[in-house]
Amino acid sequence: MSLFIEFHGIQNIAAGCLNRDDVGAPKTAQFGGSPRARISSQCLKRAQRKAFASMGLLSEDELGVRTNRIHASVTDALAERGIECNPAAITAALGLIGLKVKQKKGREHPETDYLLFIPSTSLSGLIELIAEHHDDLVEGKAPASVKKEVQSLIGANSVDVALFGRMIADDKALSTDAAVQTAHSLGVSRVARESDFFTAVDDLAAAEEADAGMLGNVEFNSSCHYRYASLNVDLLIKNLEGDRALAVKTIGAWIRASVMAIPTGKQNSFAAHNLPEFVAIGVHDTQPVSLANAYQRPISNALRNGGEGPSELAGGIVAGSVARLKAHADQMEKAYGLNLNMRAMDLTSTWNGSTVDSLDALIESVLTEVG
Repeated sequence: MSLFIEFHGIQNIAAGCLNRDDVGAPKTAQFGGSPRARISSQCLKRAQRKAFASMGLLSEDELGVRTNRIHASVTDALAERGIECNPAAITAALGLIGLKVKQKKGREHPETDYLLFIPSTSLSGLIELIAEHHDDLVEGKAPASVKKEVQSLIGANSVDVALFGRMIADDKALSTDAAVQTAHSLGVSRVARESDFFTAVDDLAAAEEADAGMLGNVEFNSSCHYRYASLNVDLLIKNLEGDRALAVKTIGAWIRASVMAIPTGKQNSFAAHNLPEFVAIGVHDTQPVSLANAYQRPISNALRNGGEGPSELAGGIVAGSVARLKAHADQMEKAYGLNLNMRAMDLTSTWNGSTVDSLDALIESVLTEVG
């Protein structure tokens, strides 16, 4: 059985709209028969990928780029060298491995049918390859070695590709299975959409005119979230071609980014920069186990023990959520004979188990165990 690292987080998010649906409202989900706040896994992973670079957790050469604008990138890079690139050369290079491009209305350069997730070093390598074989590619006379080089470049894995995977429909051999599975973040209690009616004042309005130059509504919510993700250590090492040292560095970066990265949706309006008050990491070789069902019954103010005990929210919603999580984890371990081997950073002092007092210590304990 593979070695798994599991991330469990409780994050109380103030009024905001970090992740919107197609009508601009905060994303939600029905869970346990009630509406919950939701942040999609795609949104969370995007924030983590950006944090790898912005926080200096991984170098540019270790990270990838996700784009359908390879034509524009190659053309611009060659133009900076004084080389006029024929678009047919780029199309031919990508076509060697079955990747198609199309000219979209309003776009200056052709684009691939879908986003390609490749290492930044592969994009640089592709630029060099096309520069070297430009005329042969245009004339359809590129040597067979060029196809192998394009396959190698597009099929290579950066750290974030190794973590989050890559799907290339035209050639499954170029796809990469994700080492990380990320759940959608879910609210632990019922959520109701709220609407902020706003006015934008016109500073130059005449005295007899209405001050508001613009009126509108923005939907938002506030909720405490349970977050979960699982990392397959053996698959990560495989995706990184056996480089265990890089895998260990990657695990540390992933844990830190998972804790610190916050999506950017509507942050100028709400500034919902709320870090998790509880993070638990499990390291074990059984199987991934989400603890989301700890909250299938929403956290509420209802009194316990037939109305005689204190409310779950007596110590705050995060503390109540942590207590519920620990009870459910213990129940799952006992029922299924599991050892989730969890250690936690708990700012509420609620977790009845192994704890550390800082994120640095939490990451260090995990990396020491992974070795």
